[in-house]
Amino acid sequence: MSFSLALTEEQVATQKWAHEFSEREIRPVAPEYDESEAFPWPVVEKAREVGLYGLEYYQMAGADETGLTSAIVSEELTWGCAGITLSIFGTGLALAGLAGSGTPEQFATWAPKMFEKEDGSIALGAFGVTEPGAGSDVSSLRTRAEKTEGGWLLNGTKVFITNGGIADVHVIVATVDPTLGHKGQATFVVPPGTPGIAGGKKERKLGIRASHTAEVILTDCFVPDECLLGGEDLLRRKMESAKTGTSTRKSGALSTFEATRPLVGAQALGIARAAFEFSRDYAKERIAFGKPIISNQGIAFKLADMAMEIDCARLLVHRAAWMGRAGVPFTQAEGSMSKLKAGEVAVKVTDEAIQILGGYGYIKDYPVEKWHRDSKIYCIFEGTSEIQRLVISRAVAAAGS
Repeated sequence: MSFSLALTEEQVATQKWAHEFSEREIRPVAPEYDESEAFPWPVVEKAREVGLYGLEYYQMAGADETGLTSAIVSEELTWGCAGITLSIFGTGLALAGLAGSGTPEQFATWAPKMFEKEDGSIALGAFGVTEPGAGSDVSSLRTRAEKTEGGWLLNGTKVFITNGGIADVHVIVATVDPTLGHKGQATFVVPPGTPGIAGGKKERKLGIRASHTAEVILTDCFVPDECLLGGEDLLRRKMESAKTGTSTRKSGALSTFEATRPLVGAQALGIARAAFEFSRDYAKERIAFGKPIISNQGIAFKLADMAMEIDCARLLVHRAAWMGRAGVPFTQAEGSMSKLKAGEVAVKVTDEAIQILGGYGYIKDYPVEKWHRDSKIYCIFEGTSEIQRLVISRAVAAAGS
C-alpha cells in the first residue's frame, strides 16, 4: 500500500493561489488596518471576487474531501495578516455553529445568508458564546432563552464576539434551564434585521486589530420557533436525558470549538511561518563582527528550533483537520492538541524573531512586532492553552480507564 504526506497537485495549486492573494492583497495593507482597526471591507470584497470569501461554505458542503484545503488556505492568508484573515473567515465560526447544532434544512436556509445579502452585497455571520462572567466556563452562561408564544425571547450580553453587532446573522448560545449547566443550553439563529439585538462596545485589542470584536446585547430579542437549531423536540429530549443522567451529548458551543480548533491552529501557523521566514532572511543579510549573524550558532540554533516547531505543529494541524473531515473521533483530543501546539509555537517563534532582529524587531518599521502581538490571541480564544490542556488530560485519562 502506498503512503504519502505530500499535498496533491490540486492542493498545491490552491496553496499557491491563496499565497498569491495574501502577498498581493493582504500583506501590503496589513499595517494600515492594524493601525486604524477598521474592518477591511475592500479586502473582503476582493476575496469574494476570487472565491475565497465563503470558501468554508463550499468546503463544508463536501468540496474539501480531505479537510486539508481549509487548513492550507488559512495558513497562507494568515501569513499575510491574521486580523484580515479573521475578517475573511470569521463567519466560518458561525457557520460551524449552525452545522453543529442545526438540521440540514436549517443549514440550507441560513448558511447562504451568512455570506450574501438579498441585494447581492457581502453578509457576515457571528457566533455568540462568551459572556462577561463565562469565557472558558461555558456552563455558566447567563444569557437566557425563554419560551413564549410562537418562539423564544433572548436576553443577555455577549462579549469578545468576532463580527459582533455588524453581522447579518448571529448564532447565539443561550441557557434554557440553568440547573443543567451546558446540557441545559440551546443555540439560536437571530435573522437579519431582528429587533432587540444590537452591537455594544467595540474592543480595542493588542493584536488581530483588523478583525471586528465587540459586545452583542440582546434585549427581549424575539426569534420564531424555527430559529431554535435542532428543533424543540431535540432540545426536550436532550434536557430530559440530562435530568436522568443519561446524556453524553456535548453543548453546541463545545462541539463547534472542537470542529474549528484545527483551523485556528492553521492560522497560528501562518503567523509563525511569516516571522520565521522574515527573521531567517534578516539573519542572512545582517552583518555583525564581519559575517552574517546566521553563521553564529546562537542565531542558527534559534532558527533550527523555529523551523522544527513549525513543522511539528503543522503535522498536528493537518492530522486533526483530516480527522474532523473524515469523521474520525478525537479520542485523544487531537483538535485541542493541534490548536494548543500551534498557538504556543506562534508566540514562541515570533518572540524569537524579535530577538534575532534585536532593536529592529521592537519597532513598527519591521513587521515582527505586529506578528508577535497577533500571535498571543491564539493561546486565548476558542479555549485558552490551559483549557486545551484540561481537555487533553481528560481524554488521556478516559482512554486509560
